Amino acid sequence: MKDPIKVDIWSDVACPWCYIGKRKFEAGSGLFTGAGDGRGVEVEYHSFELSPDTPVDFQGNEADYLAQHKGISPEQAAQMLERVGGIAGQVGLDYDFAAMQHTNTVKAHELIHYAKAHGKQAEMKERLLKAYFVEGGHVGRLGDLARYASEIGLDGEDARGALERGDYLSAVREDQATAQEYGISGVPFFVIEGKYGVSGAQEAATFAQVLEQVWSERDQADESEEVPA
Repeated sequence: MKDPIKVDIWSDVACPWCYIGKRKFEAGSGLFTGAGDGRGVEVEYHSFELSPDTPVDFQGNEADYLAQHKGISPEQAAQMLERVGGIAGQVGLDYDFAAMQHTNTVKAHELIHYAKAHGKQAEMKERLLKAYFVEGGHVGRLGDLARYASEIGLDGEDARGALERGDYLSAVREDQATAQEYGISGVPFFVIEGKYGVSGAQEAATFAQVLEQVWSERDQADESEEVPA
């Protein structure tokens, strides 16, 4: 059995392109693994804060935040969000920008690391993205985060305690330091087998092509290492 291809993904819970990119990558990795021959993909998520100075309780909606952050008019911000929402819809995501509660995401990132330590990182990442973009949930308050943890089968009270103590803050900071070392300035960013960097929410076919290239190179390397009889 061949080892799966390792993919490290840097993203933020409050990044609309990250959820879109997640869906496109999932589709691309599905195309790749569907080709058989033992193809597999192992994913690990890493923390990236797009706006670490955002307060936990931001006063305003997503358009207000975008207008302030980008220095544009509320009308321009609304148009940008409408465009992104349309692209999200193409991959099966129903973004509700009017209901979104913009917030600081550092505790959400800590929770993802907590979930990783308990074997449920992928489930936690998906739950938080859905809560934020689709359900209008709050992903910055400890009580809400503990509830999301319990919803995927984790101990909510234990998770809350870990967040209150900051047990996984150092892990978040390590991810961010590694992102700086890689030169990552925007997300989503995919590092495949430690060799290839793919930036942005690329199409599924692009992800499948890169995975296939890495797989082929691995096979060629294995062949070159074989000792002739």
